[in-house]
Amino acid sequence: MTLEETADRIRSMEIRGAGRIARAAAKALLDHSQSGTYQDLKSYRERMMVASEMLAGVRPTAVSLPNAVNLISKPLSLVKTLHEAKSGLEERAEAFITHSEQAVAKIGEIGARHIRDGDVVMTHCNSEAALQCILTAHQQGMDIEVYATEVRPRNQGHITIKTLSDAGIKTNFIVDSAARYFMKEVDLCITGADAITVNGAVINKIGTSQIALAAKEARVNFLVAAETYKFAPRTILGERILIEERPADEVLAAAVRATLPNVTVRNPTFDVTPAEYVDLIITEHGEIPPGMAYIIIKEHLQWDMDNLCIDYPYCEEE
Repeated sequence: MTLEETADRIRSMEIRGAGRIARAAAKALLDHSQSGTYQDLKSYRERMMVASEMLAGVRPTAVSLPNAVNLISKPLSLVKTLHEAKSGLEERAEAFITHSEQAVAKIGEIGARHIRDGDVVMTHCNSEAALQCILTAHQQGMDIEVYATEVRPRNQGHITIKTLSDAGIKTNFIVDSAARYFMKEVDLCITGADAITVNGAVINKIGTSQIALAAKEARVNFLVAAETYKFAPRTILGERILIEERPADEVLAAAVRATLPNVTVRNPTFDVTPAEYVDLIITEHGEIPPGMAYIIIKEHLQWDMDNLCIDYPYCEEE
């Protein structure tokens, strides 16, 4: 698959989920590096930085993309030879893919500790990390039940309930707006994240903040399962994460909209859950309260105040 094909599949949501997107980007950079012929370090560096910029801008809210790209491409500015640049990038891309896959399993092990035998768990969207917590608890012999939302308008909940059903887990499929109605039957909420800011706010699939608010009011713990590369470094500088809005056709067909000249369809893909609604964030490096998000950014993502926006074309101001 070419770099452009990968970008198109991410943009169209054929590849969906922050972890899958990050791994796809890493694989695309790996293939792009291996498929080219280079005369010198400068031509290689330019080719790979153009590729990095293209991939990083495909989905503006999912920071897993620029984080993956940064971790793989950032050292290109430090190397002295073509061989060192090419071999180093390819090694980092392969390492990122392996780490990402292992991270989900580790998060599942940690998250399963918070699920008790007999618990009823609510989840939203189709998060690998959140589902792994539930699946691991089930594999450990926990008798659990799940409430899963449909996740309009793209219906990612259909993927979630198929995964849970195939695992033999009793699952209730509910419309998004029924989350508060069923919250009284729930012991624990677990969702994933597309991005986490320096102050611990969570950007995730639209509807997450409503579930978190309902959980807070009902005194139900709300946990977020997220790999470290979903933390957003540039929020250290006070930058807000751009919330993507997708095409109106996903909500209302063009033919119908044509009969409604005074109606504008708004279709945000994500919303922001305040840190005070989040009880715990589970990463592959352990559990943290939302207020410790800065530590993850500083220690595990290799970003710092001196290079947040230096020398990287995909790190320009919006």
